[in-house]
Amino acid sequence: MVSTRPILDGMAASQFQLPMGSWATVLEALCVCFPSVDAATWRDRFARGRVLDAAAQVLDISTPYRLGAEIYYFREVADEPVIAAAETVVHADAHVVVACKPHFLPVVPAGVYVRETLLTRLVRRFDNPALVPLHRIDRDTAGLVLFSANPATRGVYQALFRERRIRKHYLAVAAPLPGLTFPYVHRSRLEPGEPFFRMREGAGEPNSETVIDVVARGADTWTYRLEPITGRKHQLRVHMAALGAPILHDRFYPELEDQRPDDPERPLQLFAQTLAFDDPITGEPRSFTATVGPNNLGAKQHAPSRWITSVLSRTR
Repeated sequence: MVSTRPILDGMAASQFQLPMGSWATVLEALCVCFPSVDAATWRDRFARGRVLDAAAQVLDISTPYRLGAEIYYFREVADEPVIAAAETVVHADAHVVVACKPHFLPVVPAGVYVRETLLTRLVRRFDNPALVPLHRIDRDTAGLVLFSANPATRGVYQALFRERRIRKHYLAVAAPLPGLTFPYVHRSRLEPGEPFFRMREGAGEPNSETVIDVVARGADTWTYRLEPITGRKHQLRVHMAALGAPILHDRFYPELEDQRPDDPERPLQLFAQTLAFDDPITGEPRSFTATVGPNNLGAKQHAPSRWITSVLSRTR
C-alpha cells in the first residue's frame, strides 16, 4: 500500500474501501456505491488511468471485485468554478508553509471545488503531496492559513492548535457598536443551526470566546480586530451578528441569503491577518502578518467593499 495518497496535478486521490457485495468487477461496485456518478463517467476515469489500487497501480474496467480492496480515484467536477485571484506564499521552510488565500477559494476540496483549492495549488507549487492544512478558514474569508509540510514534525504543530498555543487575529468591517466598551470579550455556546452548515448561539455553558477591539471608526462602519480564543466553526461571524453588527457582506448571518454567484465586488469583510506562536522545534517566537492595501480599513463613511481583495486580486 502507498504511504500517501496518489497525486495528480496537485490533487490528492480520494480513497474508498470496497464493501461486501456480489459484483463481478470494481467498475460494477463503484457504479452501485456512487449512484450520483454515472457508469459512463466511471468508464472514462478507468480509461484515463484515474482509478488505482492500493499500490497505486492503474486498474481497468475488467479488474475483478475483491471485498475490502482499497481503491484510489481522482474526483472531477464538471464546470468547476474558476477562482482567478491568486494566493500569496508568505513563508515556507522544511516544516511549515504559510499562505494568504483570496476570498472564495476553499482551503481543501469540497463540493464543486476539487482543483480550485488552496491545498491543491500549494501541493502543485511545492511538488509536495505531504502538505496538510493545520487549520481552516471559511471559503468566503481571506487571509493566512498554516500548513504542515513534513509528516515527521506535523504532530508538534498540530498541538499548537489543540493546546491553544497559537494566536490569531482577524480584521473585520461591520456596523458600529457604540454601546460596548472595548476591548470586549464575547462568550457564548455555539451549536449546529439550520440548515446544517450554519451555526447559532444556544443556551448553556459557553464553548466559544472572542476578544473584540476597534482599530478604525467611520460614520457607517467600524473596522474591528478579532481574536478568537477558541476555534469554533463560523465563530467570528456568529459572534458579530449576535452583537448586532454582522460582518459586511456576510451571506450566512444573521439571515441566510438566497444562493447567488460569488461577487468579487462584495467579498465578506473578514481577513485573517496574523498568526503567531512559539516554534515547537526551535522554541523561537514566530509571527506572520498579511497586509491590506492603503486606505482600505473601512473607516470612511462608506467602507470600500474591496478593502481585503485589493492585495489578493492578482490574476494568475
